[in-house]
Amino acid sequence: MKIAFVGPSLPDAHRLAAAPITVLPPAVQGDILRATERGATAIGLIDGHFEHVAPVWHKEILYALTQGVQIFGAASMGALRAAECAPFGMVGIGEICREYVEGERVDDADVALIHGPAELGYLPLTLPLVNVDMTLRRLRERQLLPADEVAAIGAAAAAVFYKERTWTTIVERAALPAGTNRTRLAGLLAAEFVDQKRIDALHLLDALHNASDQRTVAARDWEFNSTSMWKRLFGQPDASS
Repeated sequence: MKIAFVGPSLPDAHRLAAAPITVLPPAVQGDILRATERGATAIGLIDGHFEHVAPVWHKEILYALTQGVQIFGAASMGALRAAECAPFGMVGIGEICREYVEGERVDDADVALIHGPAELGYLPLTLPLVNVDMTLRRLRERQLLPADEVAAIGAAAAAVFYKERTWTTIVERAALPAGTNRTRLAGLLAAEFVDQKRIDALHLLDALHNASDQRTVAARDWEFNSTSMWKRLFGQPDASS
């Protein structure tokens, strides 16, 4: 059984995911554990909730790895957890995860956005900074904007709280030359938009599709420590030897 936890990064995942991948909503604490206990052989973590509920716990990822479950992460919460758990065997996929792994990006909020419910297709209401940065990279590489304007927009975007980050807000707050047509600029940014989270999520689905259908416990140089907190929250037996 292969499972992908996904939401706003790839709202049409149900249509795109090939059998036998089961698509589930963004993960919360305990979902990785439950998927493991239900027999998952490979898990793809893309999206996860984090503000009003407990987020996916690193320890449940480590537990799944000790059970031979392949764990992939990309795009959003998955990129964060993959960067953090890579030394233990979680596989990070995509450009966003690479940036976190290599220290080019450090703030968890860079992948965050406000969006509508699943019933409305996770309609995005704000912009994640990772997508803003990739859009600016495209504009710079194609020489569609001067370097100083790209830098000014990037600085403004980074300074905006993730719950308020839209192209209009970014352009309004950017320190741009006098006379800049900000309406036209906002339109250009929207037209050249790079949805890196979606790109990375699609790569994860490919990796999940190609993953083994069998669990394989790999040799490792670490032990899972069944702490008192782990036992209290999830009732797991002591898995350390």
